[in-house]
Amino acid sequence: MIDVLVVGIGEYVTGLANDTAAKSDKSLGVVALSLFDMRERGLVNEIILAGRDATRFDTIRNHFDTAMKHFYPDLDTSFTSFPKEGKDDTAYQKALAQMPKGSAVMIFTPDDTHFQIAKDALEAGMHVLVAKPLVKTVHEHQILAELSQKNNLLVMLEVHKRFDPIYADAVDQIRTFGEFSYFNAYMSQPKRQLETFKAWAGISSDISYYLNAHHIDLLVWALEGIATPLNVYATASTGVADTKLQREVEDTITLTVQWENIQSGNLGTSIHTASWIAPPSDVHSQQRFFYMGHKGEINIDQAHRGYTLATDTNGFKSANPLFMKYTPRNGKFAGQNGYGYKSLEHFVINATKLSKKSENLETLNKMLPTIANTYLTTAILEAGYRSLREKKAISLKNL
Repeated sequence: MIDVLVVGIGEYVTGLANDTAAKSDKSLGVVALSLFDMRERGLVNEIILAGRDATRFDTIRNHFDTAMKHFYPDLDTSFTSFPKEGKDDTAYQKALAQMPKGSAVMIFTPDDTHFQIAKDALEAGMHVLVAKPLVKTVHEHQILAELSQKNNLLVMLEVHKRFDPIYADAVDQIRTFGEFSYFNAYMSQPKRQLETFKAWAGISSDISYYLNAHHIDLLVWALEGIATPLNVYATASTGVADTKLQREVEDTITLTVQWENIQSGNLGTSIHTASWIAPPSDVHSQQRFFYMGHKGEINIDQAHRGYTLATDTNGFKSANPLFMKYTPRNGKFAGQNGYGYKSLEHFVINATKLSKKSENLETLNKMLPTIANTYLTTAILEAGYRSLREKKAISLKNL
């Protein structure tokens, strides 16, 4: 078993957005619920949640005791919280100081905070899982990569789509299609999420970092050894988010990436579009991509799996229990096979193995989305961010 500190107490962790149950498909959260179940399975020992305001934990505990236990009455939802009182932006550091070396830290905080928290955790001797994007610059990525290697610590990017069986099969298929030609991905969030993200949207990060990271990572993973990115040109649409938040915020960001096939030098193009001004629909997030290689093509609509539900309470919805299955079975959580759960589980299991020296870091770097093999994802995201501001294509060689 391993102790786990979760830094961040927002929607993905607790199911709460601005201290009320999220109106998304994650009103029970993902991280805390998964860890509570892993504790029942004997994979996790102590669970610690760290935020910045101690007063929020009463609301979180009440949400767990009511909403979560409504579905899973016998689930132990207890946890230790930091800060103990008042407000403290460095509460996670006090939690780190009390944890044994070789424990696990999961970071689900605004994008611009990932680097410092991960650095502090690594310097404290902890294995680290970071929500996408891992960090915002290649400079930060390289610093953390060196700490990971030097201290033999696992640093993993939380990109759960790698554990989606359909996406994983698509990657295997892509590798049989010969050289890369064209890729087009789209991913969205409903505009109500701008209220959830208002503290950082357009200030410390943008929708490209937050959403494009998924399909950029997927393509980097699929094209390993086949093609390499050369440069990135970014464009944006505006007019909704800036009015809603009363500051300059891009509604939709599109990154166009030029790739070069390694063996022949033939060129390929990928387009990655992310938006947070989508209207309400049958899904919380539209997510799809089209891939064309020299010998084949793939078209995936991840949001629609051919499974729909209609209820008096929620109306018509397209369901995807392959991500997180919240519906209980005999009063128990039964979502262990969801790829949202699997992503966290793989980190917990392999961090434990590495601490016990029953697995080595080199092997984990070959099988998981670690900091050692996600450099190009960070590079493309940073190049896109710079391209928007400099209004020109950014070469990855110049980062």
